Amino acid sequence: MNVQAAFRDVYLTFLTVLGRVWLRISAAVRRRPKTSAALFVLLLAWLFCLPRPLFDKPLSVVLEDREGELLGARIAIDGQWRFPAIDTVPEKYAACVIAFEDKRFRWHPGIDPFSMLRACWQNIRQGRVVSGGSTLTMQVIRLMRDNPPRTIFQKVLEIFMATRLELGYSKREILGLYASNAPFGGNVVGLEAASWRYYGKRPALLTWAEAATLAVLPNSPGLIHPGRNRNTLLAKRNRLLTALRDAGVLDETDCTLACEEPLPEEPLPLPQLAPHLLDRLSRAHQNGASRFRTTIDRYLQQRMLDILERRQAQYRGNGVYNLATVIVDVRSGEVLAYVGNVSGAGREHGESVDIIAAPRSTGSILKPYLYALALESGDILPKSLLEDIPTQIGRYKPENYYEQYDGAVPARRALIRSLNVPFVLLLQRYGLERFHFNLQRLGLTTLNKPPSHYGLSLILGGAEANLLDITNVYACMARELDRFYDRNGRYDAGDFRPPGFMRSDEPASRSHLSESTDLLSAGAIWHTFEAMREVERPNSAGEWELFEAGQPVAWKTGTSYGFRDAWAAGVTPRYAVGVWVGNADGEGRPGLVGVASAAPVLFEIFEQLPASGWFDPPYDDMLQMPVCRQSGFRAGEYCEADTVWTAKSGLKAPQCPYHHLLHLDAGGQWQVSSDCESPSGMQHHPWFVLPPVEEYYFKSKNPWYTSPPPFRADCLGSQAAQGNNPMQLIYPRHPTQIYVPVDLDGTLSSTVFEVAHRVPDCEVFWHLDGTYLGSTKTFHQMALQPAIGQHLLTLVDKNGYRLEQRFEIIGKK
Repeated sequence: MNVQAAFRDVYLTFLTVLGRVWLRISAAVRRRPKTSAALFVLLLAWLFCLPRPLFDKPLSVVLEDREGELLGARIAIDGQWRFPAIDTVPEKYAACVIAFEDKRFRWHPGIDPFSMLRACWQNIRQGRVVSGGSTLTMQVIRLMRDNPPRTIFQKVLEIFMATRLELGYSKREILGLYASNAPFGGNVVGLEAASWRYYGKRPALLTWAEAATLAVLPNSPGLIHPGRNRNTLLAKRNRLLTALRDAGVLDETDCTLACEEPLPEEPLPLPQLAPHLLDRLSRAHQNGASRFRTTIDRYLQQRMLDILERRQAQYRGNGVYNLATVIVDVRSGEVLAYVGNVSGAGREHGESVDIIAAPRSTGSILKPYLYALALESGDILPKSLLEDIPTQIGRYKPENYYEQYDGAVPARRALIRSLNVPFVLLLQRYGLERFHFNLQRLGLTTLNKPPSHYGLSLILGGAEANLLDITNVYACMARELDRFYDRNGRYDAGDFRPPGFMRSDEPASRSHLSESTDLLSAGAIWHTFEAMREVERPNSAGEWELFEAGQPVAWKTGTSYGFRDAWAAGVTPRYAVGVWVGNADGEGRPGLVGVASAAPVLFEIFEQLPASGWFDPPYDDMLQMPVCRQSGFRAGEYCEADTVWTAKSGLKAPQCPYHHLLHLDAGGQWQVSSDCESPSGMQHHPWFVLPPVEEYYFKSKNPWYTSPPPFRADCLGSQAAQGNNPMQLIYPRHPTQIYVPVDLDGTLSSTVFEVAHRVPDCEVFWHLDGTYLGSTKTFHQMALQPAIGQHLLTLVDKNGYRLEQRFEIIGKK
């Protein structure tokens, strides 16, 4: 109770005093209304004398790495290196500048009467202005007002505004304003810019000698230039160091060593480790942001620059000048390295072009996406056979890189070997519109035209993508697979998200976890990465063999039409890396292919990254299923089956279409039917049967394949025999328009027509529009010169099997 009474008494006393003061002010206002009004106006002027913001000068755009190290900067539009204001002034610099400029800074209210009196006495004694007596607070006001002429009126105005500044800002903030806006010689403004320009380091790392030099420099910024009174600058610095020693801030040894340090020489060039990222972020944040704290690892960025510059020195002999790479951290999605283009190419070769953001023809780099999506949809299993035969779809005629065909190839092998025709036909089966839509969902931001614009060439480079999107999709796939068991087999839609450039201490927001995904499951991704681990490498490149003992990497290359773009992308549980090699202006060069140009760079980069093991198989998202041993499809009634692990979506895969039950005669030499043979005289055997064209190419690569026996002569007319035509056209396989160029003599060039027959030695008779042309045996090809217009090609073998195909010849000069 005594404490409460005491507080009550103090409170009542305060109110009494306040009331008496108010009565006296009211009486004074009534006695002198004009004076009171003037004082009130003066008070308002004092309260609102500071502009908002205090400093409105253009700033340099500054790029920092994840630890705050400088990656690069762009000079302000007024030609000054003026960095954004710093939040904290380093202790060494603060001690130096306070000791040199304003010893009582921590205690005075903006003006220091002792300094003012001392300055007046010195000026009177010298007969000229030798000291201004300004405090750091007053100097901030002077800097804010662009250093007006030194007159008594201006000095009074500085005092007036300095007291107001002290009221609204803390001492720490005022010191920061001074350090951020003081001149440091030439076009260098502010402590941070000066620290990098003169010492190549951030202010927190300055030594006592360096901090003292920068503390005395704004007093005479012209002294920093070589040859201009450098001894004067050195003497001023050492006097400050001695004063710090006398004040007990430095000991004798530190002071002596600091005085021995040399002054800085010519200003240093600022780092330019990520100029393209600086441009990218500047464009994306046009709201006035001038400091970007990124996710980039400065030392990793420097190593990537070194690798690309060394490779460029090798490639420029072939007229290849530009390289780019990006590294994404799988777990966080942060971009760790961003080299948009290698320096040294020069302006004439597009050195300033940010290749990472530029849309470029994709080549084969999208094939793993289609493979994974087809696994997820159940269209294929990893070893399902895909057609690999000469193909023409309308006017589009895809070809494999080496212009060879396997007839039928397991989907996994088609990805490993990057075969073109199987993936075009797989895209046709999966659905062009569906694939286009899912590519956008995966994160490809450059597909801004409808699917019909790209056509089936979408899978072979008919569309454009940028290196960041390509790399990030692989990172997202790896993130989902790597975190599968961390989340107890549940999925997070947030795994597929754009990459991050900006450093944030806030944890990433999490979306709702679900039991399944409607995009890609862990099982489909795991099988895709397993195939990508075995992508074939060229035998002639010895450096690749050295990598065999390194960490496992799922990787894929791509080469655009005309050898304009060489791609390589790889992923581990920890990192996703993308590499592009080519010319920014799109000029193609012989030998510029992904596997020979971009892939060696990719693996050199991975050698610089810590090993991260490999993904655990997501068994909880897979199941064991019987699969046809020869075709790779879900086992049917007549298949020899192996039990394998597949994604759960494999249950939707079709059964094997290639195994049939053949009815043979008693000797097993001929096929028969109930029309020509008694069921009791038949043998029944399961048989792996490919269509004639697939068989034609498949047999040359797979000696174990055995063609089904032909029908016995007396069974050729049966319905079963007629439904098993042993002939199939290779070209033209479908009704099509054939463009034929006109030769120099004015005649149409020849077109080669080709047919496959299960029995190569069987004679085939050729007819065009009812006119007999001749016959072929063993190699069933014929070069013809049909006239422009519609035609009908008819083929009949000696057993009476018949094929007809319509086509149209279109001449083209």
